[in-house]
Amino acid sequence: QVQLVESGGGLVQAGGSLRLSCAASGRTFSWYAMGWFRQAPGIEREFVAAISWNGVSTYYADSVKGRFTISRDNAKNTVSLQMNSLKPEDTAVYYCAARRASGSYTNRYDYSDWGQGTQVTVSS
Repeated sequence: QVQLVESGGGLVQAGGSLRLSCAASGRTFSWYAMGWFRQAPGIEREFVAAISWNGVSTYYADSVKGRFTISRDNAKNTVSLQMNSLKPEDTAVYYCAARRASGSYTNRYDYSDWGQGTQVTVSS
């Protein structure tokens, strides 16, 4: 089990950028694949990006490819999501999640630990 805390959300105009961070503690961080998911009001939580335990492999939803970049620093127990060229449809609560067991990088049900979320609002 790992504890996750997101930060870095806020209000930004369309076309702007934000960088989200996720700080982990409690278990060996380097053993976990990490993902970012988001949830807008009335919409099911959806996959945004993921990164393998060693940072070698990354995965992105089609809607954010070319705009978002996920990275991790196992020495600092952190995962980041650089969000560029933001659009109003990116508005959501963004969640950091951890996956230890095998499964899909993109399926939210395969992740066992979640942060509290951080709000991202993109104005038009």
